Amino acid sequence: MDFGDTAHISFTLGRTGGEPPFFGESTATVTLILGASFNRNYHGPGKLQAQEWRESMMEVGVSPCASVEDLAAALNPIMHYFGGGFTDHDMARWSRTIEIPRMLAVRDNGDVVAGAGAFTFEMSVPGGTVPSAGVTVVGVLPTHRRRGILRAMMRAQLDDIHRRGEPVAWLWASEETIYRRFGYGLSSLSGDVEIPSAAGEFERRFESTGVTRIVTEEEAFEPFSTVYEAVRRGQPGMFSRTPDWWKLRRLADSDRARAGGGGVLNRVLLTVDGEPRGYALYRLHQSFESGISSGFLNVIEAIGSTLDATRAIWRFLLDVDWVVHIKASLLPIDHPLLFLLARPRLMKMRLADALWVRLVDVPRALAARTIAPAEPVVIEVSDHFCPWNEGRYRVAADGVERTSAAPDLALEVNALGSIYLGGFSFGQLARAGHIEERRPGAASRADALFPRDRAPWCPEVF
Repeated sequence: MDFGDTAHISFTLGRTGGEPPFFGESTATVTLILGASFNRNYHGPGKLQAQEWRESMMEVGVSPCASVEDLAAALNPIMHYFGGGFTDHDMARWSRTIEIPRMLAVRDNGDVVAGAGAFTFEMSVPGGTVPSAGVTVVGVLPTHRRRGILRAMMRAQLDDIHRRGEPVAWLWASEETIYRRFGYGLSSLSGDVEIPSAAGEFERRFESTGVTRIVTEEEAFEPFSTVYEAVRRGQPGMFSRTPDWWKLRRLADSDRARAGGGGVLNRVLLTVDGEPRGYALYRLHQSFESGISSGFLNVIEAIGSTLDATRAIWRFLLDVDWVVHIKASLLPIDHPLLFLLARPRLMKMRLADALWVRLVDVPRALAARTIAPAEPVVIEVSDHFCPWNEGRYRVAADGVERTSAAPDLALEVNALGSIYLGGFSFGQLARAGHIEERRPGAASRADALFPRDRAPWCPEVF
């Protein structure tokens, strides 16, 4: 469901102060009008009295984009932090991969000062898939920080996601401190590696039966997407890619993508008995010192639909000549390379936070993933930002339903987001103090209901 032609959000914010704004003994009321009203009252000490505060207010509008021109303006706030500027390819890339009304813009006196968007995805979860919103390009110009604009955009966006019937929202966070307050939980980790070419030997001898060849952008689409889709449905954290996504965001070789100094985008296809089984996207960053190569190969994405295909595509990458290192980012923390390489320590894997997940509709989100046959548990969920989620749920293999029974566990919704894809367990969060066990052993019982056989993985930042 879209916002509609007449939907609008209006609110008033102080020009000074923090988020939320506290002024004297007065009450600041933020009203977001989007088919319904949302009122939040803030109280607190401050220097301004009520009349002074009212005079310092400004009107700010939050509304969905209606045109490509609106979209370009709404992207400018986040692009401010990446050097700004758009090419024709950039605009085609965005206008054909995001639904324009899903991009929100905040205007101050007609000028766009903030924006937030969401892709329409099908996300893979343990045992299934779920409609989801891939939150992206959230940015506020530095001239308008600390005025509650981000909170207002998150309010409007999550309400819209809820109305659209998408049970889950997820994102990559530019700063990991931002999104917990809006109900997002750290759901997966990723690893960056830098493998010395001299340390690329496998522990066990491997002879590939496949054939690799470099293909063009046009040749790559069909076999690459076939391999990706075969892997995606069984890999929590991956999302569906449309043909435009492949052509404009993954296979195209744009000037912006080369800004890091790499060469052309290489697209390598692995076939076994004539059928596509794996692929790799990589760039060579070449340099020389005293006539000897000091460059590296940067792996953008490498996927095999079987273990042998994964071995073969990585064997190809590790055997490329004239580089000192093979670098790769965003790998799952249980990547087969940890066991394929004879000296995995030399990968120097560095971990970072990856996906952040927000359950927008708790019962529907849980019903979309596998719940194993085990003893049911009652979970009490707190969710102040999306209060429709608050309550107690009986979770069992035969379904998830609201209940008035006494809870076995109590947690905030972001803790449930951390568990959702299988990256973390109830036990881990309980030991970290993010889950309260109301009955002894409840975390272990909950873990039995939420099976996981691999780490979540999303191979690209969206």
